[in-house]
Amino acid sequence: MKKSRKTKIITWSIVAVVVLAIVALVVINNINAQKQLTANLQTQVLEKSDLTAIVGATGSVRANQSATLTWQTNGRIEQISAKIGEKVSAEQELANLAESSLSQSIILAQSDLVTAKRDLENLLDSDKARSQAELDLANAKQNYDKVRWYAVYQGKPRETDQDVIDAAKARVTIDEDAVEKAQRDYNGFAETPDDDVLKAQSLKKLAQAKQELQDAKLALEHYINPPNNKEVNISLGEIAVAKAQLDDAQREYDRLKEGTDPEDIAAAKARVAAIEATINMAKITAPFAGTITDSTGKVGDLVNSNTEAFRVDDLSKMFVDVDIPEVDINRIKVGQDVTLTFDAIPNTEYQGRVSEVARIGTSDSGAVNFKVTIEVLKYDQQVMPGMTAAVNIVVSDLKDVLAVPNRAVRLQNGQRIVYILKNGVPTKVEIEIGSSSDTLSEVVSGDLKPGDTIILNPAADISSMFMAGGPH
Repeated sequence: MKKSRKTKIITWSIVAVVVLAIVALVVINNINAQKQLTANLQTQVLEKSDLTAIVGATGSVRANQSATLTWQTNGRIEQISAKIGEKVSAEQELANLAESSLSQSIILAQSDLVTAKRDLENLLDSDKARSQAELDLANAKQNYDKVRWYAVYQGKPRETDQDVIDAAKARVTIDEDAVEKAQRDYNGFAETPDDDVLKAQSLKKLAQAKQELQDAKLALEHYINPPNNKEVNISLGEIAVAKAQLDDAQREYDRLKEGTDPEDIAAAKARVAAIEATINMAKITAPFAGTITDSTGKVGDLVNSNTEAFRVDDLSKMFVDVDIPEVDINRIKVGQDVTLTFDAIPNTEYQGRVSEVARIGTSDSGAVNFKVTIEVLKYDQQVMPGMTAAVNIVVSDLKDVLAVPNRAVRLQNGQRIVYILKNGVPTKVEIEIGSSSDTLSEVVSGDLKPGDTIILNPAADISSMFMAGGPH
């Protein structure tokens, strides 16, 4: 009995020892496994640092202003006055066609230009038009007054009652007496030379008296023998025509009495400009100051309308246009600094500045982009229009902020997370990030602080790999 009981105690002791050994072995193995896993983790101690956030894009270099110049007519190139790389001024002549190869209309335009310029000068400097208008008005008034004798007064046929006839007879008698007196007066100068002033005045007075007598006799004849309807209608028509001519003459005089009509001057200038434009078809001129960046053709070549001749670029400023996705466009502001690199210029970085930001986007295959223009600052001759440029726009420049490496950030169920080591165990921490650069992101919220050890390469199931503590 005692022996059996002793045997049981020994047996249980052995079992306990074995269990303890197994537990110890498992614990040691777990510790070794955790050490092994921890040894394979890449970590970094968090600290505050400066962070420069950028938005990257690619675009092409363009000049401040560009123009491709083409011939406007057919002909043979007679002279080329500019070459590639040469700086030219606005309106400078770059090439021209031989006159003998031009169309007749362009050649004749040169003589038309002389006439057009002369007409313009006359309008600007001469008073001839106003004087002619004044003379035409006087003649129109005289003609209208004369025609009115023959039928109408205030637009109606004249009445022929006895009082009117008696008055007309009296007018004839008075005018006849005036003619007789004027004739006697003039006869008194019979022996006087014709160039005598008094004789000339007497002759003028006699002629005027005779004209008044004739008019009085015509009026009397009209009242004694009233015209028939046909004559009245003819007279009315003549008066209407004379009145219209008088109105036209009055309007023309009113238009010119203060000097040449500005509209006439504008029309004359337009005619000169039109003729000059025709003549200028035979030559190429620079539309603005710039540099010749391309040239086509040689002296003697036959060209047609729209044949390219030159390209002119204003290289005083250089720009790069880039398309920025809509998710980033609100971070882009005029005046932000930019760094630029060019495929054609290795190992060199240029500086730029955002000069324009489009206020409307364009859609391409479902993606909406906004045009952003960047001015290249302090560029050299290596930078040329058409080159491809990689740009990095500095959207924020933060100082002394807590930042995590981008490679450590994971997205889990729509939430950004990182893992840090706490007592050797990976622990999940939810965070919210702000500005980002190529390598770092600003931490704006989350249970992180300087000195924490962050895991740079956490696996998706990193928490389950550690027995001591899962995700917290």
